[in-house]
Amino acid sequence: MSGDLFTADFKAEPHWWDAARPHHTRQTALPEKADIAIVGSGYTGLVAALHLARAGRSVVVLEANEAGSGASRRNAGYLGRTLKRSFSWLESHHGADFATRVYRELDAARQFVFALVAELGIDCHIEACGRFIGANSTAHLADLLRELEIMQRRLGFPYEAVSRNDLHKELASEAYVGGAIVPDLGAIHPALYHAGLLQAAEAAGVAVQTGTALTSVVAAGDGFVLVTPRGRIAARDVIMATNGYTPRFAEWLAKRVIPFHGFMAATEELPAEQLARLIPNRRTVIDSHVNINFIRPAPDQRKILFGGLTGGPQPDLRAKGRDLHAMIRSLLPDLATVRLSRVWSGQCAGSFDFMPHIGRQDGIWYALGYNFAGVPMGSYLGHKLALKILGKAEGETVFGETRFPTFPGYTGNPWFVPLAMRWYDWKDARFARQAG
Repeated sequence: MSGDLFTADFKAEPHWWDAARPHHTRQTALPEKADIAIVGSGYTGLVAALHLARAGRSVVVLEANEAGSGASRRNAGYLGRTLKRSFSWLESHHGADFATRVYRELDAARQFVFALVAELGIDCHIEACGRFIGANSTAHLADLLRELEIMQRRLGFPYEAVSRNDLHKELASEAYVGGAIVPDLGAIHPALYHAGLLQAAEAAGVAVQTGTALTSVVAAGDGFVLVTPRGRIAARDVIMATNGYTPRFAEWLAKRVIPFHGFMAATEELPAEQLARLIPNRRTVIDSHVNINFIRPAPDQRKILFGGLTGGPQPDLRAKGRDLHAMIRSLLPDLATVRLSRVWSGQCAGSFDFMPHIGRQDGIWYALGYNFAGVPMGSYLGHKLALKILGKAEGETVFGETRFPTFPGYTGNPWFVPLAMRWYDWKDARFARQAG
C-alpha cells in the first residue's frame, strides 16, 4: 500500500480517548491518613474504592499519571469468561471441582460488570453482542468445539458451531475453517466505563490523587506509611491494584506478574454497508491461536478496531500500524485499502500459571495477573478485595486459593516475552498441521 496508510487526523493514541480522555483529577492536599490507600486507579482500584467508601471507610487512590491513562482506557473492551487455561486443562490438572468453580466465577465476573453498569447508570455501550471464535485450522476447530461442548454439557454455557460454508454470516473472511459463536459474551466501551467508575467513586467520597507516584510502602504499627513525592499517607490497609504497571520496588509482586504490551488500531470511518458486510452481526471476534488476533466494530463510530502482535517490542507506533494493517488485510481482504486513524499500545500483565490472583502478602492486599481478561476480572476482583477488607464472607474466591507462582531468577524484567510469543506461534503452527 502507498504512503497514505494513515488518515490526516491520525493519532498514536487509543480510539477510546475520543470519548473519554484520561485526565488529572482536581488537585487537593494529600490527606495525612486514610482507612485504605489504593495504588492504581484502574478498574480494580476504583471498584474496590467505591465499595469501601460506600461502607463508610475513608479511601484515597494514588495514581502516578492521569486517571485512566493505563490499560483501563486502552483495552479492547471484551466481556468474556475466558482464560488461557481451558476448563479441560484445569480439570485434568486440578480436578473437576476446581475447574467448575473457576469457570463459574469467570462467568460471575462477566455478569458483575453488567450489573454494576446498570446500577451506576454508566452510558458505556455495554451489550451482550456475542463472540465469534474463528478456527485457524481443522485441528483448532475440533479442539474448540470439543471444549465448548464440554462446557455446555457441564456448565450450561451456550455455543453454536459455524461451518466454513456459513463463515460469511459472521465475518467477511476466508482465513478460518469455521468456528463457533458464544452468544452471551459481551462488549463495552472501556474508557466510558472507567470514566463512570471514576465519577461514582469520587461521588462516594473517594479521594483520587493523580500525578502521585508511590515510591515506597513501610509497615508502621498496625498499618502502613505510603511515601510519595507529594508527601506521606498513613493507612491501615493498602491495596496494590497496578497489574501491568506494578512497580519493581514491590518486589514480591513484581516477581509474579509479567507485564507485556498489547497493540490495537482503528480504521477510518467506513460506509455503513461495508461495515455490515464485514461483521454482519456486530460481534466481537477472536481466533483460536494462543497469541490471538482480535476484531470488533467500534460501538460509537463506523470503524473497525483490531489488535494482535501481542508481546512484541514497542517501536514507533506508525511502524506497528503497518504490521497491524498487514494482519487485518490477511483476515479481512475488503480492508486492503482502508486507512488507519488510530494506533496504540497498552501494558497488560500475565502470570506464570496463566491465572488471575488475589490475596494478601506482608499485610498488603493485591489483585493482579488478569491474562487478557482485565475488564471482567479486574472489576470483579476489585469488589472481592473490598469485601475481604470489610470482613465479609462473600469476599472468598477461587482465585485466592492457589499459590501465586514465580520463576527462579525472575525479578520483574519480562525480557523473555517476545521469545515466549514466538514459541506459542510455533506451537500453534505445529498443532494446525495435525489432523482435525
